[in-house]
Amino acid sequence: MKLNIVPAGTGIQWVKLGIRTFLKQPLALTGLFFLYWAAAFLLLVLPLVGPILALATMPISTLGMMIASHEAVEGRFPMPRAVAALFRAGRKRLLALGLLGLIFAGVMIGLMALVPLMVDVSQLRTTVTPETMTPEIAAQVLTAMSVAALLYLPISLMFWHAPALVYWHGVSPVKSLFFSVVACLRNGKALLLFGLAWAAVVFAALMVMAVLSLVTGQLVAAFAFQPLVLMISAMFSTSLYFTFRDSFVATSDPAQPSPGEPT
Repeated sequence: MKLNIVPAGTGIQWVKLGIRTFLKQPLALTGLFFLYWAAAFLLLVLPLVGPILALATMPISTLGMMIASHEAVEGRFPMPRAVAALFRAGRKRLLALGLLGLIFAGVMIGLMALVPLMVDVSQLRTTVTPETMTPEIAAQVLTAMSVAALLYLPISLMFWHAPALVYWHGVSPVKSLFFSVVACLRNGKALLLFGLAWAAVVFAALMVMAVLSLVTGQLVAAFAFQPLVLMISAMFSTSLYFTFRDSFVATSDPAQPSPGEPT
């Protein structure tokens, strides 16, 4: 496995490939995305360990969507193949994925504990409603979100490719985090365009919803909003596979598995 540097314009192609692949299997990919997030939500109800386990499933859920994307590219129905493929990875890689998930949970808990130390969120401890929203509270919300986003950026780079590196290339969890950061930075221009393109897609979808609301009324628009969010989220998750596929080139080492078929 070696790093592959791609042109900046590849970021746009990743978005197109993600949307195109999603449209091949829209129901399966949307259903799988919903299944992963529903499982995480159910874990939240468990006392004490629930939130930790829910966070720990995030890297595995991302990997599951990447496997499903690979299956769809190959012309196969991705569900339940993507779920079964995770359990065929072998004990060593399953343990590595579990450790990666726990690292992610620990880092996210640290982030959530760090934000209140950096930003005054005293007024956000009470329920904020449109009626109680003041300029001071709005400023605190914006500041807290900005600080959290800046802190999450390096975390995102660490875990962008890490689950796929563990699953498809057998890289250890710690090394996968390092290789993921290096790959993201080396292909930073492509990832920047990737992010901007998805922002444009979301903006266009919001404009469509605004027009729909004006034409048909808020009730119809509100009814269509949740499915639209789910669909776009599934599309985005589908496109992540292509950012990994094009950022790394498999070597001739027989110990290295091909994407979708771990040894």
